[in-house]
Amino acid sequence: MYAIVDIETTGGYAANNDITEVAIVLHDGEKVVKRFESLIKPERAIPYYIQVLTGITPQMVEEAPSFEELAPVIHDLLEGTIFIAHNVNFDYSFLKHHLSQAGYELTTNKLCTVRLSKKVFPGFKSYSLGRLCESLGIRMENRHRAGGDADATVRLFEHLLRHDALTHIQQFVKKGAKEQSLPPHLPKEEVEKLPYTPGVYYFHDQKGKVLYVGKAKNLKYRVRSHFTHNGAGRQRQEFLRNIHSITYQGCATELMAFILESVEIKRLWPPYNNSQKRFTPAFGLYLYEDRSGYSRLAIDKIKKNLTPIYTFNLLVEGHRLVRRLIADYELCPKLCHMQTDTAAPCTGVEEATCHGACEHRESAAAYNERVEQALQFLDQNLPTFALVDEGNQAIEQSCILIEKGRFYGMGYLPQDCSVHDMDSLKGYLTRYPENDYIRGLVYQHVEKYPHKKVTWNILV
Repeated sequence: MYAIVDIETTGGYAANNDITEVAIVLHDGEKVVKRFESLIKPERAIPYYIQVLTGITPQMVEEAPSFEELAPVIHDLLEGTIFIAHNVNFDYSFLKHHLSQAGYELTTNKLCTVRLSKKVFPGFKSYSLGRLCESLGIRMENRHRAGGDADATVRLFEHLLRHDALTHIQQFVKKGAKEQSLPPHLPKEEVEKLPYTPGVYYFHDQKGKVLYVGKAKNLKYRVRSHFTHNGAGRQRQEFLRNIHSITYQGCATELMAFILESVEIKRLWPPYNNSQKRFTPAFGLYLYEDRSGYSRLAIDKIKKNLTPIYTFNLLVEGHRLVRRLIADYELCPKLCHMQTDTAAPCTGVEEATCHGACEHRESAAAYNERVEQALQFLDQNLPTFALVDEGNQAIEQSCILIEKGRFYGMGYLPQDCSVHDMDSLKGYLTRYPENDYIRGLVYQHVEKYPHKKVTWNILV
């Protein structure tokens, strides 16, 4: 038994919107056997633009039953059927969510007439219910009302059955079939072509714009997992409606996929990615010379046209490093901008760690020499190493390079490659922007798998 369903709502997602009208038409595959239609009194106001679209006004639903009152009837009608709707995940998410709130569980199989129409009648410009019915010569009445749209979907379904849709229906609803869970505009073939290997995937909208970037140890499994549940939230529903295609970049290892994902999120700034947008170094350690010729260290926010000596995600990390350099190399806290009260006596002079550079009692040359020593120490203690792992093919190996504590880039080397200098190694790699998040990933991986680390003096 098929249950052909259409609903009208107060908004586009179930978690914060109500159903204002429902129509359920039971069909045995040959004819309509039962029909149910009712207005529903929502708990939330009906927005004016939806009143204009559907014609359903607050006055019309004032005496209508609540969803909770209709829930037993709706559940009994749907239970044991194949749930059919045009863009089925929308209608199903609303009814499942509100039935659950009323104490009923909806567990029926789903069948989407958008996806079914694409199988039976491929190549149409639009598969919206109105455009599709117009293209197929199907009569539509009472548009944007649950009963009118449900009746149009019934006629569409019967038209599809007359054009050998049954084979496709059997494939859609058979146990283990995953296609019905896919977004309505995403071709199954694009998911099927994904490899079972690490990589980065991109969800695109109708115009090709990237909506979301993700990483995966197994591309096919990870992409499928996005569609295993049909959440009721606004962002989830919009996300599913907007996905039209998938592209991907394969990577040899999961770590490379993590790194590439971070790079691509910052390059493309997709609207549905949130977490890694904050992983940008906020502060840098800079060196400059003042008008008196003294070298000065300063922590400041990252600036586009200046290259910092080192970067920090948190200001406290930078302060900790500079205080260590001040203590170890007897630098002036005022000249390092760690003592902000410039009118007060230098705390370094009082503690006999500053030699008086801030008061010009120590020459710039002498002070600058210790600053240089501090920077040399910092430079020497920033690690340089390669992380070598398996490649995409047996004839190559993957390589991630950390140069003086910073992520340089990654790429692939021939399996028998013998790198004799840094320039030769870099010739095989693609350079990428770096950030604290990427550095942290690499350092954590090296700590967990130290045998993959190749230090520079071994490489040369």
